[in-house]
Amino acid sequence: MPLSLPQDHLQVPALPEHGAVVAEAGKGARTIQSVDRALDILEALADASGEMSLNELAGRVGLNVSTCHHLLATLVARGYAGQTRRTRSYYLGSRITALSERRLKQFNLVDLAMPELHRLSDVTLESVHLAVLQGHTLATLAKLESRLPIRVGSDDSRKSDAAHATATGKAILAWLPEAEIARVIAHTGLRRFTPQTIATIAELMEDLRHVRRKGYAMDDEEFQLGVVCVGAAIRDHAGAVIGSVSCSMPSMRAEGDHIDRAKAAVRAAAAAISERYGSPKEAAAQQES
Repeated sequence: MPLSLPQDHLQVPALPEHGAVVAEAGKGARTIQSVDRALDILEALADASGEMSLNELAGRVGLNVSTCHHLLATLVARGYAGQTRRTRSYYLGSRITALSERRLKQFNLVDLAMPELHRLSDVTLESVHLAVLQGHTLATLAKLESRLPIRVGSDDSRKSDAAHATATGKAILAWLPEAEIARVIAHTGLRRFTPQTIATIAELMEDLRHVRRKGYAMDDEEFQLGVVCVGAAIRDHAGAVIGSVSCSMPSMRAEGDHIDRAKAAVRAAAAAISERYGSPKEAAAQQES
């Protein structure tokens, strides 16, 4: 990382620690070569399909075996890499997972999602929502109203047992294990809000299969007559679902370019938030197959 030094010390060059080489990384920035090499090793271990031998790892990152061994010894000692007893091969250490989990705890979902909700609102001009599943209860954390003259309105408190009937709920359910889906439905039931509401587990599971394939969920007047909603899941670095974002509109506007633009914008918003939680771009985007 670049060092910020007091102005009166800028004329005195900082000396690297013993054995370290300072390399230029751009105007006004310098990097420590040994740190770069250690990070190269960690990235190589992360990209590997399994454990890597010392020689294989040294070749992958372009280091001599001795240098690679010394860097690995430090990474192993700090828990960022591990070594098997039998083959003496290397793998990513548990410290990486611990750091990732601590990073996620630094984020507040609402604060992190609000810029994307505003962008989604700007693109669609429709009502947008951020929701999570708290136990078996669907909860709306944030909402931005439509800026169009004719807009949809709903009592969000009625959605608590409507995960099966809403785009936000189905977007979340689609990425849960089947046992967890069954647990949620066992508590909430499959209450019929409109004639279009899904009424059986078989219908719900089929609908969720389409959600996973398309990357978004649809509520086609299933929760409220005259209202159509599009939702997509927010997922973390491990693929676990955190919540969902959605866009709702009157059914009379849910057609043609407008609904297509809403689908794309909802997916993009969910993907952008997911990226902040460490979800890979290709996974977060949930490309339609």
